[in-house]
Amino acid sequence: MDHVKIKKWVRPVCPGDKTRWESMFEAYARVGRQHQTAEMRARVWDWVQNPDRQVFCNMAGTDEAGSVGFIHFRAYERPLPATIGCYIDDMFVCPSARGLGLAELLIESVCESASQNGWDVVRWMTSETNYRARALYDRIGFKTKWITYQAGENSTDLTGEKSQR
Repeated sequence: MDHVKIKKWVRPVCPGDKTRWESMFEAYARVGRQHQTAEMRARVWDWVQNPDRQVFCNMAGTDEAGSVGFIHFRAYERPLPATIGCYIDDMFVCPSARGLGLAELLIESVCESASQNGWDVVRWMTSETNYRARALYDRIGFKTKWITYQAGENSTDLTGEKSQR
């Protein structure tokens, strides 16, 4: 397939995207072995559709395939520097569309939103073993020195594995 001739796009999610978004979000949860219900997906859909909420969603696709990816992100307050940052919570590109540059376009779209809104940093995390994604992240960003912790004796991580103390 000639990737140069493929027309790619990224845009904010709209009400007509619900069925496709829901299908991809469900697939994303399965890949991450994260328990998820229809009610949970409905709640997140309400968040990304509600202008009073701070969770945003952009969709990515090609003219030929339609929507094949999404990214969820949100603003957050950073007390120490007294600024607003942006956190990417979730990103997914359908396996059939990987390698087309859509993940990079999705992240670029979030960086553009951050710039337009005066958010001073865009951050995300990924699994240590997500090597394909990390190759992209190493090219467009950098690994910080910070380690992520999660509170709770019986907490589970995003893969559903019990946390270890």
